[in-house]
Amino acid sequence: MHEKLLKPYNPNETEQRIYKKWEDSGYFNPDICVAKGITKADAPHFSIVLPPPNVTGRLHLGHALEHSLQDAVVRFERMRGRRTVWIPGTDHAAIATQSRFEKELQKETGKSRHDFPRDEFFNMINEFGLKNQKDMLSQMRLLGSSLDWSREAFTLDEKRSLAVKTAFKKMYEEGLIYRGHRIVNWDPKGQTTIADDEIVYQEEKTTWYTFKYGPFEIGTTRPETKFGDKYVVMHPDDPRYSKYKDGDTFELEWVNGKTKATVVKDSVIDITTGTGVMTITPWHSVVDFEIAEHHKLEKEQIIDAIGKMMPNTGEFAGLKIADARKQIVEKLRAKGLVVKEEPYTHNIATAERTGGIIEPQIKLQWFINVNKPIPSKGGKTLKELMRGPIASRQIEILPNHFEKIYFNWIDNLRDWCISRQIVYGHQIPVWYHEPKCTPRQGREEDVIKCEQVVVATEKPKCEFCDAGYVQDPDTLDTWFSSGLWTFSTLGWPDQTTDFKTYHPTSLMNPGYEILFFWVARMVMMSEYLLGDIPFKTVYLHGIVRDSKGQKFSKSAKNGIEPEEVIKQLGTDALRMSMIVGIGPGNDLNFDIQKVKAYSKFANKLWNITRFVLSNLEDFDVSKKYELTAADALLMDENHDVVKKITTDMEGYKFYLAAENLYHYVWHTFADKIIEEAKPRLGQPTGNKDKESIQFTLLTILKTNLRLLHPFMPFITEELWGIINGSDDVKLIVEPWPSSQ
Repeated sequence: MHEKLLKPYNPNETEQRIYKKWEDSGYFNPDICVAKGITKADAPHFSIVLPPPNVTGRLHLGHALEHSLQDAVVRFERMRGRRTVWIPGTDHAAIATQSRFEKELQKETGKSRHDFPRDEFFNMINEFGLKNQKDMLSQMRLLGSSLDWSREAFTLDEKRSLAVKTAFKKMYEEGLIYRGHRIVNWDPKGQTTIADDEIVYQEEKTTWYTFKYGPFEIGTTRPETKFGDKYVVMHPDDPRYSKYKDGDTFELEWVNGKTKATVVKDSVIDITTGTGVMTITPWHSVVDFEIAEHHKLEKEQIIDAIGKMMPNTGEFAGLKIADARKQIVEKLRAKGLVVKEEPYTHNIATAERTGGIIEPQIKLQWFINVNKPIPSKGGKTLKELMRGPIASRQIEILPNHFEKIYFNWIDNLRDWCISRQIVYGHQIPVWYHEPKCTPRQGREEDVIKCEQVVVATEKPKCEFCDAGYVQDPDTLDTWFSSGLWTFSTLGWPDQTTDFKTYHPTSLMNPGYEILFFWVARMVMMSEYLLGDIPFKTVYLHGIVRDSKGQKFSKSAKNGIEPEEVIKQLGTDALRMSMIVGIGPGNDLNFDIQKVKAYSKFANKLWNITRFVLSNLEDFDVSKKYELTAADALLMDENHDVVKKITTDMEGYKFYLAAENLYHYVWHTFADKIIEEAKPRLGQPTGNKDKESIQFTLLTILKTNLRLLHPFMPFITEELWGIINGSDDVKLIVEPWPSSQ
């Protein structure tokens, strides 16, 4: 028996050694597998790109879940003989990374972004991100992820930057990208617009105020915005206000004296809520802005970009919002305009990265028009391009109940604000002509031909004068570059062999919380730029929580890094605990006891192998043996297991495949088959009954090592080498057991 089996299994002595051999073998690269004759050159492909983790810090247990699922299917497809590629990558995560870096910079040096030239500050952040990236790539290796490192990508690297500029230019030229004044999520603390997914809603106990507004009563939690309320909106069918006509005006006493208001009739008003009447603040509310746009109403800014009252608020100018609110209510109370005050609890929007309270503002920003008919797409809009592949089942979402949520999000989608007022990220590829033209001698009249705005992948030169161009200072929303991920990682816009071979990708496996922000935008970008789907299946996994069901967070001090668990119990045990019994879309309450249970299973597998091999010392593995009827039945039963596991893996039911394998190996193979075989193994050498059970045990063991390899790659690879007397890694490319 092999000397390694004489000692208990120790993952700490095995896993890094095995991973290095895998990486050195080149088997993660499908081109090398073809070159070595392991995979047929014309084999069907299976491709998947890793959802890129943000370079803000280190991987957490949620990433361990993601890697466990994806590596399982990648190893399965590779063993099936597919040309399998799993592309690694990371996301620059613009706002998140800059915010994290700025906090550390402020803490360590007392400096901010304003103390550095733009290029220098960008490089400082990038160096910070790339250091984190290096740590994360090491963590991915610890998790056993069989990623093709030769194809590694970064959303901010040169190839991905070209893809971003190319996509922007095409969308701009077709009128889908425009610059305009629209309402956005403004973070006064971070001084930038932010995406909807970067908002965290926090419960706040406040006061609901009811004020007398001329002949009406209006309710609000934000008295500080009421300076801008010059319109009172009511439903056209509300019988309580039938005497008022759209456009009627009236004077009233308000915060700073007499003002004039206009009646607006709009069916957006809910007759059953409150008094059925509301005033609107178009500059500081998304709903109010849309009403104002629809009726072409005036909009007045009341709060500035840093969260203070504007000069047009009179005596309140310069006050912070909270201070102004108290004083405004006092003034309205003194005027007898406060009808009632009631305790009220609601959710307020805060910026995830800075903690600042979001203040909706109208800003001049860059947007993508999601409702504009696109001539090159037969008049379809981007919203329709997002909807089509899901509705037609070209793309399957697992679990499928998320389809309804997906469609609801698209139906309510507004134009996408893609500009951010930060340094880190893809700077918008728009160039503005310097205002002072320097005409060339003898061609003074040509200056009227100077292009004032140019969209280009490189800095342009003016054809008609010697003035230069200045690039737009804003950067693009991270989701813009992430939306190109499935094909930018394969070389687009170049028509590379990888792009032609592996796109559309086979599977995407993100968390369900980014279904809209990322998955929908990948569908949109791929359909628009390529006229094709980005992937065939979306497998949405849940969130990893602590044992009490709470989200992991620094404030709760409940965070656990994968390394802590791996060092104690091994990667295989952690991976099995992440997969068994956890279906798509379901959250996982992490429990170290579950990992310990699968650590015991790894030891059980080790001991099973030791027992089987210790009873093969007089057995010639090269000979063919005639099986007894009982052993033939055991082999048939194991073949049924192969068929069931294969079907589950093909249907992405990893949680069932892993659980069924666990039960079969422990409770059927170990507890029943091996126990019942012990008397037969004690028979003399050469006994046909003994040879039959020896062959059966070895065959079942090797079959189940292959079946378990996608879930527990390290111990199965180690045992495969022991059984076959080789130090080379072979199981990773061993053919999957036939289910025929």
